[in-house]
Amino acid sequence: MSEPRYTNRGFGLKQVIGGHVERDYASPLVDRMRAEGFALRAGELTFRLAQEFGFCYGVDRAIEYAYETREKFPGRRLFITGEIIHNPRVNGRLTEMGIRFLEGPEGCGYSDLAADDVVLLPAFGVPVETMGRLRTLGCLVVDTTCGSVLNVWKNVERYAKEGFTSLIHGKWDHEETKATASRALLHPGGAYIVVRDLDEAKAVAAHIEHGGDGAALAARFAKAASPGFDPDRDLGRLGCANQTTMLSSESLAVAETVRAAMVRRFGADEAAARFRAFDTICSATQERQDALHALLDAHRLDLLLVIGGYNSSNTTHLLEIGLDKGVPTFHVQDAAGLLDLERVRHQPLHAREPVDSRGWLRAGPMSIGVTAGASTPNGEIETVIRRVAALRGVPIA
Repeated sequence: MSEPRYTNRGFGLKQVIGGHVERDYASPLVDRMRAEGFALRAGELTFRLAQEFGFCYGVDRAIEYAYETREKFPGRRLFITGEIIHNPRVNGRLTEMGIRFLEGPEGCGYSDLAADDVVLLPAFGVPVETMGRLRTLGCLVVDTTCGSVLNVWKNVERYAKEGFTSLIHGKWDHEETKATASRALLHPGGAYIVVRDLDEAKAVAAHIEHGGDGAALAARFAKAASPGFDPDRDLGRLGCANQTTMLSSESLAVAETVRAAMVRRFGADEAAARFRAFDTICSATQERQDALHALLDAHRLDLLLVIGGYNSSNTTHLLEIGLDKGVPTFHVQDAAGLLDLERVRHQPLHAREPVDSRGWLRAGPMSIGVTAGASTPNGEIETVIRRVAALRGVPIA
């Protein structure tokens, strides 16, 4: 029997690779905090951990599949299309395991792939064109796409099939959104437009309600819309979807802004037939946002540290929540960003690059909140906590 060329179920080697995953990413300190009320006291410092943080099911699954694949094919060339998740430590570990990246700054490209090669798809999924290319090459494909992402794809494909343009709340250059948008083109006449925030949604809503310069709107969204997008034609029937890691409250506001414009333009009855929306924020993203809100409501914090890759969308939205609550909040990639008692390297909200700031860690008693994006290992959370304690000169057993 010939070898299957596609799997999305792993290889049944979880018990074999479990110890390796645990060694690479687990944290006894974080486990202890979880067992002791999500708090840790060290001298004058009190660390408070949000009750949902770090790796989600989809990330756990993607990492396990990568480790299983390496175990299953020790003698085969193993590639991954791009970052498996947005965490430098995890992606660096895959490189150490001999898994090569096809895309990105260090990518080796697709031209050298052969039918005997094994290619992993990341948790974000890949565009339809990439999947077609891999099928043509005949590689063995191991698909780690998250189930929450697949749910969004189903909605977008249904919209396209039924003649609705997909309005996607997300970042047009994010891997997940690129993969999602490609599903809107699977049916003839399919179209999409990606809005990053409420301001962009309002621009779309204004055109729906009042019309105007369609060419200018199309030019504004040139990188964020389907080829040949025509606002006067393609905004008449809309189905909303989300990049799964966006801020939930903003996604709801985007949908309501566009729906209300439809009502004002067409009336309630006709708008109901022209507009659809499904909440496709993933449960893990929502749980981490809710847990941070609960932490901030329950405790007065002097400082909040949000830990995760700088290109992690769900981590960035945790930063946004902390800042909205008025708490001094810093998005740090890892413990290396805690430079000394005075300086912290962090990425501000909406920035593209990290910066160094001063005065982040004051003297005296402090209550420090800690949370992490869904792609952050527990071990990285521990190293951040231990680094803060070391800077203040207090021991952690």
